Amino acid sequence: METEDELERIRQKKLRQMIERAAKTSDKPVEVNDATLEETIQDNPLVVIDCWAPWCGPCQIVAPVIEELARDYAGKILFGKLNVDENQGVATRYQIMGIPTLLIFKNEKLVDRIVGAMPRPVLEEKMARYLE
Repeated sequence: METEDELERIRQKKLRQMIERAAKTSDKPVEVNDATLEETIQDNPLVVIDCWAPWCGPCQIVAPVIEELARDYAGKILFGKLNVDENQGVATRYQIMGIPTLLIFKNEKLVDRIVGAMPRPVLEEKMARYLE
């Protein structure tokens, strides 16, 4: 009897966690910083972090594409934006040498990085392979 109760308690806990994760999905990129990056990665199975800076021309070109992708893949991929000028800890940790850089995390692991401004079809193709 205790085993069944324990299993039910675990099921309920997992269900609450899934609901909380679903609630964290967004149709817009979320702001991420040195303090929130790890939690963001842990709380979402597939995360794309746009590492950018306000003075970066190519970053400004990629920004609307990231906005569109966040809207189109809401609930499947969480997109985040990280200003590397204000968050040098992440920039150092992930050795970001050029921007824009997109860091792709799947199940809490860095699985890919995309450096430079690229058109939407190229970005989408690279990200879509991690949806499976």
